[in-house]
Amino acid sequence: MRIWSISPKYLDTKGLVALWRETLLAKNVLEEKTKGYKNHPQLNRFKDSINPVLLINAYLEFVYEEAKSRNYNFDKNKFLKVEKFDKIKVTKGQVDFELEHLKKKLLIRSPKDIERLPKENSKIQLIPIFDIIDGEIESWEILK
Repeated sequence: MRIWSISPKYLDTKGLVALWRETLLAKNVLEEKTKGYKNHPQLNRFKDSINPVLLINAYLEFVYEEAKSRNYNFDKNKFLKVEKFDKIKVTKGQVDFELEHLKKKLLIRSPKDIERLPKENSKIQLIPIFDIIDGEIESWEILK
């Protein structure tokens, strides 16, 4: 499961569809509607927030909007519209890690989509539920 901090606009088709599916699974976990993936490290930042379910709904809305801009047919009834939410902090090291991870995936899967990525890491856009702060890769990230 990969719940990206970076904007879904950088993902290729396969990545965007996977993000939608995996975030819906994450929503089910946070709503305690499934037994699987309960301890997945990607969920820790949501679990550590004041309102994890509200934030995962907000996250899904941003993924949905990107899919809609590409004329994909994702079901907007799968999440609740959220007007206001507190943001989750994400470290610069984590964002840089995700960007490099995505570049490697795109090189294999869809090299033309690398053009979506900004030339400078500092120009990367995040999903708006996140605020970037200084720091290394997040402790919940699984490094190989």
